[in-house]
Amino acid sequence: MSASQGTRASLFTPILIGGSIILLINFALRASFGVFQIPIAAEFDWPRAEFSMAIAIQNLAWGIGQPIFGALGERWGDRWSIIIGAFLYSAGLILTAYATTPETMQMLEVMVGFGIAGTGFGVILAVIGRASSDENRSLALGIATAAGSAGQVFGAPLAEGLLAFYPWQTVFIIFGVIVLSCLFFLPMLGDTKPASKSELDESMGTVLKRAFTDPSYLMIFAGFFSCGYQLAFITAHFPAMITEMCGPISPMGTLASIGITSTSALGAVAISLIGMANIAGSIFAGWLGKRYTKKYLLAGVYTLRTIASAAFILMPITPTSVIIFSLVMGGLWLATVPLTSGLVAYIYGLRYMGTLYGFVFLSHQLGSFLGVWLGGKMYDIYGDYTLVWWVGVGVGAFSALIHLPIREAPARVATA
Repeated sequence: MSASQGTRASLFTPILIGGSIILLINFALRASFGVFQIPIAAEFDWPRAEFSMAIAIQNLAWGIGQPIFGALGERWGDRWSIIIGAFLYSAGLILTAYATTPETMQMLEVMVGFGIAGTGFGVILAVIGRASSDENRSLALGIATAAGSAGQVFGAPLAEGLLAFYPWQTVFIIFGVIVLSCLFFLPMLGDTKPASKSELDESMGTVLKRAFTDPSYLMIFAGFFSCGYQLAFITAHFPAMITEMCGPISPMGTLASIGITSTSALGAVAISLIGMANIAGSIFAGWLGKRYTKKYLLAGVYTLRTIASAAFILMPITPTSVIIFSLVMGGLWLATVPLTSGLVAYIYGLRYMGTLYGFVFLSHQLGSFLGVWLGGKMYDIYGDYTLVWWVGVGVGAFSALIHLPIREAPARVATA
């Protein structure tokens, strides 16, 4: 066995470790934005929809940037995608600290969104997928996804803790500096190339044309929409929703005894709990993806999300129900990512995985844009989040159904 084959046969390679750390940093910061919802709106007296629009634009830019950075990585090297993304991410955060109008903040979030794309799933999962053996690929993608969740565990509480001592502008500058630390892990990623000659012989245009005329790819694209809607809405609005709609925390209860004395603190902890539960959920999904049909696993994940979301909104919102929902939703949170990215790699190969998954992820971010923006807009109209939550229940049920007809088999590779 050659050295390169030995590296690909190992699970915990430097590439997996370095890529996972970059995702951890990326998502620790990204998952914290919902904590800033109330402080920013309170300082400038903005309607809730204004900051929601900024985060919605960030998510849309992230989605548009994903196939661009994926293609850039496949043409010029993944390191360049990560370097450019890190500097855009950092500059966007620091400049946002000086924004005083909704329009300025919304414009700067385009830069942040592109920065997230360059250091996020589309680029990093493609690197890890190409470096992994067929046997380990699904689990490796699950571990990398779990690393993003680990960042979510720390991101929201870190933001909440810093806001206790600093204005939100200073916290954004601190985060802008932190994101550059991902550059220290670039040497661990190496320079992986796909081994299949048939994949190398095909141009990107040929592969994309075949994918976009394949009903299975279009169903994967459509199905990932609801994942973005649900995740982005919860990340951006769930802390505020809990603050305003949750019942009071008992001063003599368990939560108070561990320092959670307000619903705003519970909101930040809920995001952390989601990330914590998803560490196990993502790894388990990656493990299952090696053993069972991915399309059925995805349909199952979306079905369970639909049931959990409907049950949560139908019952009184209490501190207990918030914690239970956070743990259940967390177990399902990014379980779709190793399964969806693995499905794309399995059907269409590894050569252009970053670009192909990038376009699928664009659908995810179109859902993210709608979830964040609609959450703020409908809150301003109706005064709560109930109706927009039910929209999320509906799109989750849609995704559960649309994955069932997917043809899960390697696509035919064109021959000369």
